[in-house]
Amino acid sequence: MAYPRMIRRAIAETHYLRSSWCFGNRFSTHHAISNVDDNNNEKKIIDNGWGGHGSFRRYSNSSSLGGVGLPSYMRAAVFWEPNKPLTIEEFRMPRPKAGEVLIKTKACGVCHSDLHVMKGELPFASPCVVGHEITGEVVEHGPLTDRKIVERYPLGSRVVGAFIMPCGNCLFCSKGHDDLCEDFFAYNRAKGTLYDGETRLFLRSGEKPVFMYSMGGLAEYCVVPAHALSILPDSLPYAESAILGCAVFTAYGAMAHAAEVRPGDSVAVIGIGGVGSSCLQIARAFGASDIIAVDVQDEKLQKAKEFGATHTVNAIQEDAIEKIREITGGMGVDIAVEALGKPQTFFQCFNSVRDGGKAVMIGLTPAGAVGEVDINRLVRRKIQVIGSYGARARQDLPKLVKLAESGIFNLSKAVSRKYTFEEAGQAFHDLNQGNIVGRAVVEVM
Repeated sequence: MAYPRMIRRAIAETHYLRSSWCFGNRFSTHHAISNVDDNNNEKKIIDNGWGGHGSFRRYSNSSSLGGVGLPSYMRAAVFWEPNKPLTIEEFRMPRPKAGEVLIKTKACGVCHSDLHVMKGELPFASPCVVGHEITGEVVEHGPLTDRKIVERYPLGSRVVGAFIMPCGNCLFCSKGHDDLCEDFFAYNRAKGTLYDGETRLFLRSGEKPVFMYSMGGLAEYCVVPAHALSILPDSLPYAESAILGCAVFTAYGAMAHAAEVRPGDSVAVIGIGGVGSSCLQIARAFGASDIIAVDVQDEKLQKAKEFGATHTVNAIQEDAIEKIREITGGMGVDIAVEALGKPQTFFQCFNSVRDGGKAVMIGLTPAGAVGEVDINRLVRRKIQVIGSYGARARQDLPKLVKLAESGIFNLSKAVSRKYTFEEAGQAFHDLNQGNIVGRAVVEVM
C-alpha cells in the first residue's frame, strides 16, 4: 500500500530545523531540510539562508534580517496640527515588514510639500512624521523579504530613498509607471500608512500611532519599501545626496518623462526653489539651448546662472510672459515648467509656450486651487498641459545617482543650508519665510 510512504514523504519534505547566528549587525540563518529520494533513502540538503529548496528559494528567513544591537527607542519630528511647531518625540523602534527596509537616517531634505502639510494646505492624516527625501544606512530587512532585495541592499549599505515609494505589484508599477503607484496614493498619501494599511510609528509613551508622510524621514530611523531605494556610492556625501529623493527626483520626472526635453529645446522654469533649480541643471544636462529662469528674488536668479540658466527674468520687475517671448523671438519656449504651485504662475507657464509647446505643472498648491486656461488656444494651437508629480524610483533613481556621481548634476551647489536634527523646526520656518535659496537639508545622525 502506497499511502504510508506518501505520508512519510510529505512529512519529511515539510520538516525544517532552524538555527541562527548573529555577527555584530549581521544576521544569517541556516536551514537543515530533511528529504526522501525516490528510493525511500533519506538525504539532507543544507540551505545557506540566502537560497533555499524548491519554492522556498525566493525568501529570506521568516524572522527579520538584521536589527541586532539597535536601541529600543528613537526620536522623530512630529507634526500635530496646522501652523503649530514641530516637536521632537520619542518612539518605539519601528520594524519593517516583508519587502521593507529599516534605515538609520543620515540626512533628510527640507521640502515645500512638507510645509504645505504643516500649514494645513494639503490634507494629510495627523499626527504624522514629515520628511520624504532621505539618505541612510540599511540596518534591518523585514521578515520574508525577497532574497534578491536582501542581496541588493545588504546590511550596512548606504542608500538614498525616493518620496514616491512604488509597491512594485500594482497595474501601474507592472508597466513601469512607478510614479502612478496605486498603493502609494491609496495608502500613504490618502491614509498616512504603508501598504498593509498600518503605520510603523508608535510613540514611546502610550504607544499612540503616528502617521507617515512617505517614509516619515525626519527621524533617526525610518521604514522604507525596498523599491524606493537605490545604492549610494561612497563617493557621494549623505547630506547633499538626500535631495536626490525629491528635489532632483521631481525635476527629472518632469524633464525626462513629461517634457521629454531634447537637445536644442528652449526651456523656461518658473519658480527657482529646490525643484526649480534642479530643473535648470537637468535641462542643461539634456542639451537645452535657451534656459530661462523666472522668479521674484534676485538672489535666486543670480544663483540660477550657476545652475545653467542662460537668461533670467524677475517677474516683479517685468512681465514674465512678454519677456520670455522677447527672448525667443516672439515664439515662446518649447517647454515651460511651473515649479511653485500658484494659479498666477500656472497662467504664466501656459502662456509662455509656443504653438505646439508643452506646459508642465509640478508645483503643488493649497487644496482646491484652480488654474486658468484659454481653451481656444489650447485646442487650436495644440498646447499640451501636463502634470508631473515625480520620477520612477526603480528606473530613475539609480540614474540620478550616476548623474551626481559623474558631476553632471552638482549636489554641492544645489544644497545651500544645513541644519541639525534639533533645528528641524527652524528649517521649515526659514523655508516659509523664503530665506532658503536652493535646498536645505537636516543632518539627522
